[in-house]
Amino acid sequence: MAATWLNEIKWSDDGLIPVIAQEASSGTVLMVAWMNREALNLTVEKGEAVYWSRSRNKLWHKGEESGHTQKVKHIHLDCDGDVVLLSVEQTGGIACHTGRHHCFFRTLEGKQWITTSPVIKNPHTIYKT
Repeated sequence: MAATWLNEIKWSDDGLIPVIAQEASSGTVLMVAWMNREALNLTVEKGEAVYWSRSRNKLWHKGEESGHTQKVKHIHLDCDGDVVLLSVEQTGGIACHTGRHHCFFRTLEGKQWITTSPVIKNPHTIYKT
């Protein structure tokens, strides 16, 4: 039988929920991803973030390739039950696949997107593909 706490979540029609990963120490929003029931359950069991990759159609343990895991400190559910907020400790200081600290590295100035956060590590040296 599925855990009752999972039944309190308003899953989308395709069985997913958006997840915001926020750095516990700074409050910085690192990234947004998706989870299905299995990913959220594994996140709770492992104490590290496990997401559902929509592009690869499979579970994705954050840091499985890069080593940049997310240790989960707290898990919150919003008032409507349709968004999860993870408070995490980001291993290695890199959450974004572009080699940056976080995924929100572009800022709208006027009508132009300006890159405002530097690459910490070249992604070609982080990932094998």
